[in-house]
Amino acid sequence: MHAEPQKEHRWLQRFVGEWTCEADCGMGPDQPPSKTSGSETVRSLGDLWTVAEGEMEMPGGGSGTTLMTLGYDPQKNRYTGTWIGSMMTHLWVYDGELDAAQKVLTLNAEGPNMMNPGTTMKYKDVIEFKSDDHRVLTSHMLGDDGKWHQFMTANYRRRK
Repeated sequence: MHAEPQKEHRWLQRFVGEWTCEADCGMGPDQPPSKTSGSETVRSLGDLWTVAEGEMEMPGGGSGTTLMTLGYDPQKNRYTGTWIGSMMTHLWVYDGELDAAQKVLTLNAEGPNMMNPGTTMKYKDVIEFKSDDHRVLTSHMLGDDGKWHQFMTANYRRRK
């Protein structure tokens, strides 16, 4: 079996390259955001997938390593992917869509409820390309009030 890349797969190639990252993370409702920085290397896996390996300073010290995969499933007409990090045991599974302007990719997931251990909640990561060399990732959680609450913003800038 050999799948032919479609325009959605080609769109994902925008991620390929070397990136620096600066992020602001919410650490709780009564705490100021924590600033962190790191880097990310994104490569193609064939013409259908991208694989992003990142390393970030962790709030409170140390570093964390992350791995994200992104692809497109033409059967479902949806973007798909995964995210794992050395700082947690949960495998995040993404299901997403690209906006009509082809600048904003919204990736939905379900994961551990940081406020109520042992339960899960809905999350979304929104990746917006401001230019070919600058993208912004915002992470949101769906609160009990039915509203999305942003808890992280990360600016990625292409090194090469």
